[in-house]
Amino acid sequence: MTDSSPFPSGTSGIGPPLWLLAELTYRCPLQCPYCSNPLDFARYRNELDTDAWVEVMRQARAMGAVQLGFSGGEPLVRRDLERLVDEARRLGFYTNLITSGVGLDEMRIAALREAGLDHIQVSLQAAEAEVAAAVAGSAKAHAGKLAMARAVKAAGYPMVLNVVLHRHNIDDIDRLIGLCDELGADAVELASCQYYGWARLNRAGLLPSRSQVERAEAVTQQWRERLASRGRQMRLLFVVPDYHAERPKACMGGWGAIFMTVAPDGTVLPCHSARELPMRFPSVHDASLQEIWYASEAFNRFRGEDWMREPCRGCSERRQDHGGCRCQAYLLTGDPAATDPVCSKSPRRELIDQACAEAAIEQSGVEALVARQVRNSRTFWRG
Repeated sequence: MTDSSPFPSGTSGIGPPLWLLAELTYRCPLQCPYCSNPLDFARYRNELDTDAWVEVMRQARAMGAVQLGFSGGEPLVRRDLERLVDEARRLGFYTNLITSGVGLDEMRIAALREAGLDHIQVSLQAAEAEVAAAVAGSAKAHAGKLAMARAVKAAGYPMVLNVVLHRHNIDDIDRLIGLCDELGADAVELASCQYYGWARLNRAGLLPSRSQVERAEAVTQQWRERLASRGRQMRLLFVVPDYHAERPKACMGGWGAIFMTVAPDGTVLPCHSARELPMRFPSVHDASLQEIWYASEAFNRFRGEDWMREPCRGCSERRQDHGGCRCQAYLLTGDPAATDPVCSKSPRRELIDQACAEAAIEQSGVEALVARQVRNSRTFWRG
């Protein structure tokens, strides 16, 4: 990597990246069938070492990034995580660990807190251990997650829980929110499954029906009112699935606008799912982050509005949704420059309507989902 670059901050009106997502590894002890990691994640065995990650963080901070998320896979499998957190604190980042909680214990929480970690987000798969085990592929993980959620709060962190909603747990949302309340959660993100990576492969078995989503949203609102009546401060964020919306979300705040992901092998992406696209993305091994952010073809390809076609080009909402998600457009239409089919103005909206119609039909159980796993190999690589 090199940090020399002729491209100063603000070149051509491009602002700096504010958010850096450090995907430290694709390794993970769980096998969630909605994982956004690439289907061929086992190919990416050459993870950046500690010094390389420190250099990535240094460059990103020098460019103006202020938020840093440690993600994966499961970032806790990295033995140098505490060292990286310590360096991030020294550089002045606000740091967030996004974890399954597997591999976390009281001693490691204390070590991470001592290193300066600001925030921990723990994921839950379901309210019931049996469903959680069926989804994650681990019979022991659920109890451990609950214990670690409590330990995180006992260590002085806010308890922030994330639940990926799908066909097999969304009808149990009342008990899910009740469990979060019982745990003493401060914030809960009920994040509907996004269909990239393994989730795309399993879409037919994961996508809930519109009626399921509407019921779940109503239950969530009832819980908000119930919590308010008790004076209980637990923030509930319910994210409606893109497939059941009329307009696309402003994906990552716009392509190459505020968000930068560095994958385990050093590939630099405008979002964590961009490997889905038929594009070549630059690497920190070949260029500085500043050069990649401001000058690379990949980061400039879908910036602004010049790339847009109709109906996006003439749409009054183009500066709010930025044409929607490029990954979603490509996966559904085969064209990464197409209008996101989620939009009701898209000429390919029938692709979404068809998927939603199929979701309204009874599907097979969780056992039919394809688990995230290494293909054509009996073992995973060692870190």
